[in-house]
Amino acid sequence: MKAGGERLYSKIANMATEDRQGRNPWLWVPSLYFAQGLPYVVVMTVSVIMYKRMGISNTDIALYTSWLYLPWVIKPLWSPFIDMFRTKRFWVVSMQFAVAVSLASVALTIPMPNFFQYTLAVFWLMAFSSATHDIAADGFYMLALAQNQQAAFVGVRSTFYRVAMITAQGLLVLLAGQIEQSSGGNISLAWSVTFVVLAGVFGMAFVYHKFVLPFPVSDKSVHVAGSGSVLRDFFATFVLFFKKKNISSTLAFLLLYRFAESQLVKLVSPFLLDGREKGGLGLSTSDVGIVYGTVGVIALTFGGLLGGLVASRRGLKAVLWLMVFSIHLPDAAFVYLSQVQPENLVLINLAVAVEQFGYGFGFTAYLLFMIMISEGEHKTAHYAICTGFMALGMMLPGMFSGALQEYLGYKGFFIWVILSTIPGFVVAALVSIEPEFGKKKTSTNDTNKH
Repeated sequence: MKAGGERLYSKIANMATEDRQGRNPWLWVPSLYFAQGLPYVVVMTVSVIMYKRMGISNTDIALYTSWLYLPWVIKPLWSPFIDMFRTKRFWVVSMQFAVAVSLASVALTIPMPNFFQYTLAVFWLMAFSSATHDIAADGFYMLALAQNQQAAFVGVRSTFYRVAMITAQGLLVLLAGQIEQSSGGNISLAWSVTFVVLAGVFGMAFVYHKFVLPFPVSDKSVHVAGSGSVLRDFFATFVLFFKKKNISSTLAFLLLYRFAESQLVKLVSPFLLDGREKGGLGLSTSDVGIVYGTVGVIALTFGGLLGGLVASRRGLKAVLWLMVFSIHLPDAAFVYLSQVQPENLVLINLAVAVEQFGYGFGFTAYLLFMIMISEGEHKTAHYAICTGFMALGMMLPGMFSGALQEYLGYKGFFIWVILSTIPGFVVAALVSIEPEFGKKKTSTNDTNKH
């Protein structure tokens, strides 16, 4: 009887351990990437809409919100420490709490006289917390899932990242627009309430992940006491990355694949909001929440889902050029919108949806490329280095895009964006892709390696 009881206890304990280590990815991958996307979208896109509505110029908006990319650019400098100390799970949960506090702080600083400086300062703190969260979340994803699962869930993580975009720049921008109208045009109040709601949403995500995220056995610090100094391990991580094969073409791809998109994304919301006499489409805040933040993001989501599905079936190498054309050619939709300035909202929605679908499909290649070149012992830190270069590729062109638009006008600017797609085609031709990378394996021999 005693032996039977011990066996039963052991079985229950093993089941509990398995549950903590390998919970169904559907329980946490969607919510984890929702939480990853929300603060990034707030800092990079929602802030643009808010500042535009509060009277800041396109030049200042593009310049200062592009500087907010900096935490994502330099995050490789502290990513090795995420590998060395504590678990990825610890960092994920801690940074989610920090972001929730930051969102609440933005709500408090918006009504202040010097709101632009104060909110930018809080956005900086939020950006650093969010960038640290990205390092840990991406590393956690790669530790908790086998390679074939990683490829299969690329579309899922991209989808729920887009759901965060719909929530932030769609539904909550729509909310801000409605409050603007109902409060008689009190823009400051509208955005303060919006950020209070955002803080509440992120606070719930923090509580959920504290209890639901799994505990992978491999989620532990890479640095072992006695193995050498922390600084030596730190620099060794960087050296190993830059010793990777074909590193020059790899860096060119990371920096230039989205050269056109990095300029386009900063001016889409101002273009939609600016009056027709300025070359814009003259939409209201609520209209932008629907057109760009909801319809556009839904199209982006479907593009990302389809991209992940196609890549997992055929492999990255087989679909690379299809994705290159998909991310670049639909930018012509904004050339059409700026030249014609249609008033038909259905037509505007359709044009934006085409561009966003192409971007969602084509960006899958970028995500898988970063995963591919990050493989190895320091995959978390190396993936963070990749995303740092990705952010630098978005930051530098974005900084001058506002001034360029004000010089060229919207018509000339979007033609320039089309010309800016050329580097993306060139770097795609230069990179080397592993033949079967990302393709779903028929064999299950390797599925439990993590």
